[in-house]
Amino acid sequence: MPVQKKIPLRQCLGCREQKPKKELIRVVRSPEGEISLDFRGKASGRGAYVCPDQNCLKKAVKARAIERALSCAIPEEIYEKLYEQMEAGE
Repeated sequence: MPVQKKIPLRQCLGCREQKPKKELIRVVRSPEGEISLDFRGKASGRGAYVCPDQNCLKKAVKARAIERALSCAIPEEIYEKLYEQMEAGE
């Protein structure tokens, strides 16, 4: 019987559903305190995950869930980049 590889799951901050890590967009706070988007999931630092769905992002922004998860204020440019990325992906 072949061994199945375990798929890492993460919770979306908008819809609060557990989904495979590769399906989500990661927002990262680096050790230096910089906020950025990490599409490969490899950047070092504290991460928060959101679905590539505008409704999930709107819920996360309204509830300030990303700010709480990363324990810092999120610049408006990060939210704009997330919205742009979602529009390009659709």
